[in-house]
Amino acid sequence: MKKVILFALFALSFSALSAQHKTQNVVIVTIDGLRWQEVFRGADSAIINSNDTHDKNDVRKNFWTEAAADRRKLLMPFFWSTVVEKGQLYGNRDLGSKDEIANPYHFSYPGYNEIFTGFPDKRMNTNDGIYNPNMNVLEFLNKQKGFENKVAAFASWERFSQILSPQRAGILVNAGFMPLEIAGMNDRLKHLNELQLEAPRYISDSTRIDFLTFEFAKNYMMQYKPRALYISFDEPDDMAHAGNYKFYLDRIKQDDGFIKQLWDYIQSEPAYKNKTILIITCDHGRGDEPMKKWHDHGSDVLHSEQTWFAVIGPDTPASGEMKQGETTYHKQLAQTIANLLGFDFKAAASHEVGEAINSVTGKK
Repeated sequence: MKKVILFALFALSFSALSAQHKTQNVVIVTIDGLRWQEVFRGADSAIINSNDTHDKNDVRKNFWTEAAADRRKLLMPFFWSTVVEKGQLYGNRDLGSKDEIANPYHFSYPGYNEIFTGFPDKRMNTNDGIYNPNMNVLEFLNKQKGFENKVAAFASWERFSQILSPQRAGILVNAGFMPLEIAGMNDRLKHLNELQLEAPRYISDSTRIDFLTFEFAKNYMMQYKPRALYISFDEPDDMAHAGNYKFYLDRIKQDDGFIKQLWDYIQSEPAYKNKTILIITCDHGRGDEPMKKWHDHGSDVLHSEQTWFAVIGPDTPASGEMKQGETTYHKQLAQTIANLLGFDFKAAASHEVGEAINSVTGKK
């Protein structure tokens, strides 16, 4: 009799927990090389007034006002109108919130490896096209019931064809100027394949402009309804390396607008509305000196390990800007994503994985 009562209590408890858990989908967006300084302070007056900024009057008109709280809204209006009100933001060092990458390299491939595999593998110390041997969280999700063939990634940078090891992982990865080839594609996706053949290649011959990456991802999402979708934007990093602060700011605002369109669609579509977590972050920071160092990042560039991330979704408390607390690391994001969806990536991986961030998952 006691066993029956205990089983009944357990069943009721499990049912209550399941009812409380609402997250069924995840959308992850990364903006390559976006500094926390612009995210939380807006445009930097020292860089605006330097030789790195062309059309200074135009930049001041579009992005400058005296108060940092107003400047950041000019730069990232969706981020500061919606995410701050309904989600969580980490990494504002002016408030004592510290977010960092744990890998010692402070550039892209190691940063993305850390985000998706959950640990800073010292073998992943190059931007060259080596295949990543580590299981990533998207690969893990694709093996879970209900997620099979419902996981996809769209990236401007061509290197994601190696970072996410799609052949082994069994997930769709469309990166760089790769054509999208899926049975039953609608006319819009077919047209995008044609359009990207004519698109400007001012970044490189193999790195796609963010507009096309976004359009592929958005239209794929609308037609195929993936349960886990990753979108990687690249242009802010390229504009920073070029030392063009005007274009760097322009591309940040552009990508913020793309993310708004994604969230508006999520909240309008029954398959996603109030069931989807959106995570926005970057792969590394940059230098914080206005003369030249802001262009760069890497182990020899001071403070380029300093990063940020934002989360908005049904199971994440709407805490807004996080203040003083323990430092969060990007190696924790993979397990956090899995936990939000009700899974344990750490238990399945054959390598170390950072612990989930309890404040994101709603746990004490």
